[in-house]
Amino acid sequence: MDRDPVGEPPPGRKRAYFWLMGTCVVLILLAWNVVRFWSTTAAIVMSAVAAVIPPAAAIVANWGRGG
Repeated sequence: MDRDPVGEPPPGRKRAYFWLMGTCVVLILLAWNVVRFWSTTAAIVMSAVAAVIPPAAAIVANWGRGG
């Protein structure tokens, strides 16, 4: 069985990981530096969405890897 060694994720998954994490950072920054002045509820919802992104990003980056 010829399998790739466990190491760096493929470039597509790595790109998806960085996009997801970048989105997380942007959501947090926008929520608490801009949106909170108009709607605290919206800022909290944005933060909740941002809290779910890091685990999802880790799953995307490691999807299909053997262990």
